[in-house]
Amino acid sequence: MNPVLCPECEAELMLGASVEESEIIVCPDCGVELEVLSVDPVEVSLAPDVEEDWGE
Repeated sequence: MNPVLCPECEAELMLGASVEESEIIVCPDCGVELEVLSVDPVEVSLAPDVEEDWGE
């Protein structure tokens, strides 16, 4: 397991060894979506907001 701090609330998150780059995870403390930027060393940032395209 790899510890990393949530950039929003600074909670310590324990990510499993199976986590992959570009994976979106959710902080269990504040609920914000985080994107895994790298796995060695583990680095996360706030996930970009993605607008829904409903076929418009």
